[in-house]
Order: sequence, then C-alpha cells, then structure tokens
Amino acid sequence: MSRIVYVNGAYLPAESAGISIFDRGLLFGDAVYEVTAVIDGGLVDFHAHQQRLRRSLGELGIDFDPASIDLMGIHQGLRDRNGLDEGLIYLQISRGVADRDFLQPEGLEPSILLFSQALPLIDSPAAERGLAVITREDLRWGRRDIKTTQLLYPSMMKTEAVGGGADDVWMVDNGTVTEGSSSNAHILTADGRLITRGLSHDILHGITRAAVLDYAREAGLEIEERPFTVAEAQQAREAFATSATAFVMPVVSIDGQPIGDGRVGESVRRLRSLYIERSRERLTF
Repeated sequence: MSRIVYVNGAYLPAESAGISIFDRGLLFGDAVYEVTAVIDGGLVDFHAHQQRLRRSLGELGIDFDPASIDLMGIHQGLRDRNGLDEGLIYLQISRGVADRDFLQPEGLEPSILLFSQALPLIDSPAAERGLAVITREDLRWGRRDIKTTQLLYPSMMKTEAVGGGADDVWMVDNGTVTEGSSSNAHILTADGRLITRGLSHDILHGITRAAVLDYAREAGLEIEERPFTVAEAQQAREAFATSATAFVMPVVSIDGQPIGDGRVGESVRRLRSLYIERSRERLTF
C-alpha cells in the first residue's frame, strides 16, 4: 500500500506527489519545518511544535498563519491514512513559488507539505547501547534558533561521523559544544548537575529539551544552563542528546573517549523513561 502524503491541500500517494521546481524551499532552503513524534497513535507535544513553527515563520518573514488551516486535522489525517501508531510526521512550509531571485518576493502562496515515517521510537536499539559521537567545528549560519530546512552542514557532518564508525556529531563553536546534527546536547556531572547550553541564537530551542528539563527539575536534578567544553563533556558522569525523533538518547563516548564507564548510565535511563511516561500522559489524539 502506498504511503499517503499531503501537498498543498491534497492527500496523495507519495509516488504521484510533487512540488514546483521553482519552489523557494527547493531553490534557497527558504522554508521552515517541524517534526512531531507519534506514540500509541497520539501526537507528542503537538501544540509546542506549533508555537515554535509560528516563531520560525515570523523570523523568516514567511506570510502564513498556521491557524488558517487545520494542521492538527492534517496530522491526524496522515496518521489515520497511513495507519501510523509509532513514528514521525514531518511538516514543511516554504515561502512559495516564484522565478529564481535572491530578493524574497512578497505576496506568495506558501507551499505546505507533510509526510509520515513509521519508526520504532520507544524500543530503540540505540537507546540501549548509547551513541558514539565525534566533535566538529560548527560552521552553520548564525540563526540556529530558527528551524529552517538549511541542513546541509549537519547532514555532511553526520555522514562523516557514521562513515568513520561513530553515530553522530556534536558541533563546537569557540571551544564549547552547541548541539548535535539534529539534537540538543547535555551532560550530567559527577555531583549530579545537569548542564546544557542556554537558549540563544546558537542552538535550536528544542521542544524535547524543554520538556526534559522540566521533568528533570521535578525529579530533583539541579539544572545549569550554560556552555560546556568538549573536555568537560568527556569528564562527565553521563551525557545525552534530546530530540523529537530520539527522545532522550544516551551518549557513551566523545571522540573515542568513554563517558563514565562507557555504558548507558542509570540517570539517563531514568530521564528517558520519565520523558516517555509523561509524554504518554499528554498525547493529542
């Protein structure tokens, strides 16, 4: 059975769907996106993702009000048409279609596309073994807080990491870790403090990051939102990444150096379990 996608108002078989070759998302990466996890058939943190979508659209000056269409209904429609119980729903909104020009045109009709991916998010083998990451200089543009489709550099770095036998990359700017290829980065110190970079233009304002920090505070963990160095991360008791696609993912080595004893730590296991438990309590159906 063909996967059903959504493009500009229509549900279509994936193989017959398409967009214009003049779409500015294709030509310039002039587009924003969100990815919402689905577990037990419900949408995780849907409203928080929509709030960030509005912010990203505003920062790029894309004239589109997400409330003008039923985005929740479209997500639910894709879920139901594809029988999606666990996985992801990807949403992309571009400025629209116009002849190629570096000047951003006004008055365009934005292009809207969504598709689903069935993936095992809860019973993840990577969560059991942990990730090996490498570090690389962060050469992305300065507005990393906007969730745009300009993802070439992190894609290149993740491909390099996997090609060298690792799982992912943590990027470094002026000596401190910013984030992973598609995740926020965190460490737990020997005395139990959770350290993560504070919100700024340097990193994406992660929806999963925010939820995990809230749950960690409720669990009694002390949180410090500040930059940390690679050496500090390598000396940490535990390390982990957060994202909508991987939830809470343990990191067990950085540049070949084991974190702690090189195995998934109990604190990160508990945070992952807590995140999944609380997410299940707050699903949108």
